[in-house]
Amino acid sequence: MPRLAKLTAALVAAGLALPTFAADDEASLQKLLARMEKLEARNTELEKEVKALKGDSEAIARGLDSPLLSQYEPELTVRLKGAEKDVLEMKKSAKLADKLDGIKVGAALTTVAQHAAGLPSNTADGGAQLNYRADISIELPLNPIGDIEHKVFAHLRMGQGQGLNAAMSHLGYFASAPNAVAFRASGANPDDSVAILGQAWYQAAIPLPFGGFKPYSREKLEVTFGKMDIFGFFDQNTAAGDESKQFLNSVFIHNPLLDAGREIGVDANGFQPGFIASYVNNANKPEPWRLSLGLFGAGDKGSNYQKSLSAPLAMFQAEKQLRLFGGQVGNYRAYAWTRSQVPELDSSVTGRHTGIGFSVDQRVGDGINLFARYGHLVKGELPFNQALSIGGEISGAYWSRGSDAIGIGGSWLKASSAYRTSGGSGCAGGYDANGSCLSGYFGFTPNGAEKVAEIYYRYHISPQFEISPDFQLITRGGANPDAESVKVFGLRANISY
Repeated sequence: MPRLAKLTAALVAAGLALPTFAADDEASLQKLLARMEKLEARNTELEKEVKALKGDSEAIARGLDSPLLSQYEPELTVRLKGAEKDVLEMKKSAKLADKLDGIKVGAALTTVAQHAAGLPSNTADGGAQLNYRADISIELPLNPIGDIEHKVFAHLRMGQGQGLNAAMSHLGYFASAPNAVAFRASGANPDDSVAILGQAWYQAAIPLPFGGFKPYSREKLEVTFGKMDIFGFFDQNTAAGDESKQFLNSVFIHNPLLDAGREIGVDANGFQPGFIASYVNNANKPEPWRLSLGLFGAGDKGSNYQKSLSAPLAMFQAEKQLRLFGGQVGNYRAYAWTRSQVPELDSSVTGRHTGIGFSVDQRVGDGINLFARYGHLVKGELPFNQALSIGGEISGAYWSRGSDAIGIGGSWLKASSAYRTSGGSGCAGGYDANGSCLSGYFGFTPNGAEKVAEIYYRYHISPQFEISPDFQLITRGGANPDAESVKVFGLRANISY
């Protein structure tokens, strides 16, 4: 058996067997030979499998290098490309989420229907009006500059209908805006109502002291400039500050001297350019306080970017949050304002106006939020020089309607001595379609104060939808002791997101 001899010689050379091994145990060598043949066959198979795997690996590599997907590609390539696509989509979504993080968007649509009893016949609005207003706001945070956080705010507004405000103004009433929601930016023609950019301002929050360690900072300086609504920064009030949900008459929404008295000198749409610097102290976090100083373009020219720096409105406000009545939150604000070149009662004369005021809202229970506002014109002449508004909002939780609320308020607007001396005036009876007085103006001797009362009920239908029946009573309009009381019945619908 030459083959066996060769194997024996090979084993002897390798030191695996003795020269006499083949002769002594030929059967064992036969078994060993068989096993080696099997190993050779298996090795050949493995070489083929390795070669096939190498080919598959090259195909997978070629497939992964190509952005295209082919039906002839290996299944593993298809799966890998699918997984890679899913991961990329997740990364894109994460990047988009990072970009949108901190962005705040709000939208609201408010519609009001009102009917007035007690107005002169043949008024321009027929004693009844329907109007709507839509608001969209966007707050966009910017990438921080070191420890400084800053953002941009924009507010779009549109609407149609002027409510009963035109008729009340013609009558010479101090509370000339029983519908503070009413808005129209088009001017004389209701069909041309357009959307406007009401606010567009930038704000930076700078931790104090400068160069300090931000996590330990309990003070900051806020700087804001742009086109704005002054009442978003001054004379705020949580119980009476939103005409789309709370009181409708402007004497309750803002200080009557600033709003109805037009002391702030806003443009035709209710906004104006301004700059505000505020110092905020949070050393006592439950009861922080703030000091704010603002300069605003005011008047016919200053509010619309024509002569904004010629005779600005200056306002200073100090505010403090307190925890009273068992830890209930209250906000206390005191402020003062001054402005030059303001038209006096005699429109041919201008002078400096200076006034003071305060705004308070205080919770006295889980469901009761009280408010008070007071304004006093220290220098200057207006039809009224003092105004006081008080009231509150009561949660429906007391009658198992936790999202409902009822609001009650009363306002007192005292006629100024200059107005009492000059005598008041109003339209004697009715207006044409353009709101012009038909039969001339009448005069009267003002005395005392105009009084306004309002009550509303806010009925919660869904998280975004509320309706509010509203009733207002205005007596001694324009401080006219002979004026007939005006009753205003209203219904408001508000949808907000």
